[in-house]
Amino acid sequence: MVLRRLPFVVMGLVALVDVLVGPSLGFLPLLTLGPTFASVSGSVRRTAAVGALAVTICIPLAAYSHLLGKPQNNLTIATIAGITCASMLASWLRTRRERELANVRMVAEAAQRVLLRPVPRRAGELRIALSYTSAAAEAQIGGDLYEVVTTPDGVRLLIGDVQGKGLEAVETAAWVLGAFRESAYDQPELLGVAERLETSLARHLGGEKFVTAILAEVRGDDILLLNCGHPAPVVLSQDGEVRHAEPPEEGAPLGLGQLGLSLPKPYHVPFAHGDQILFYTDGVIEARNRDGEFYPLEERTHLLLGPDPQEALDQLRADLLHHVGGPVPDDAAMLLLRRHGA
Repeated sequence: MVLRRLPFVVMGLVALVDVLVGPSLGFLPLLTLGPTFASVSGSVRRTAAVGALAVTICIPLAAYSHLLGKPQNNLTIATIAGITCASMLASWLRTRRERELANVRMVAEAAQRVLLRPVPRRAGELRIALSYTSAAAEAQIGGDLYEVVTTPDGVRLLIGDVQGKGLEAVETAAWVLGAFRESAYDQPELLGVAERLETSLARHLGGEKFVTAILAEVRGDDILLLNCGHPAPVVLSQDGEVRHAEPPEEGAPLGLGQLGLSLPKPYHVPFAHGDQILFYTDGVIEARNRDGEFYPLEERTHLLLGPDPQEALDQLRADLLHHVGGPVPDDAAMLLLRRHGA
């Protein structure tokens, strides 16, 4: 709104100053600022209209300054016309570039929506909620990924973050998700699933690219976690206790097996009826406010105590956006599991 009004405000100020100062000083060439600013946000037609308005304002001001018909005034009008034509060209190029960028972004976002299928809201005695917040419009499409499947061995899930951004990161996420969706049904042990993911990435990734991820499997009264260099999930007990499910030892991200780094070992975390566990990507905890403070996720987990898991997670997402004060700088995915039952 400010940019749309700026050309008219500038030309109005130029006209006012020219009248107040009098014929001694000529400010008419500054009317070229009108079409120049109009090209920043306006269309070609709007830029041309602002240029025509600048010429219209110039004529009575030239008469006021006794410049009408003189070479100096003719040069000013020619300058306004020339700047208007150049601004129209700039506006056309900007508009075409914006359309191309919007088309590319739509294709990338459509590909990501196909890749990241909706998760089931219920799986056995689990209720599942999902929140995925895309980065700012200026940022590239990221590589956050998630999946939840129900297998004969229990409910298994994956959440991860691919190093880098753009379509290359989305392609890597597709390899990981494809390998997980297949191996989650075939492998009896969670470590076997991780080994299949590592094998798949070894065939596709080069250099030192990697994927941080957590694989989880709900069995009995606990949840089995395998943390590959990913932020530890937060467990909310029914009695109100909040704790991070930290692994017993640091694990290497997926994709670094070719460097001789072994996969981490799975570990058990109590997950009784009424408990909740929140998985998230680093876009959540690395989100900063205007003062440079990170989002205090552990302090805000009380927002997840609502009766409906999805509404509670949506409330947490809204709080995250309020903390940042605008779009998040990196994709932020959150997956909440709440255990119900007798």
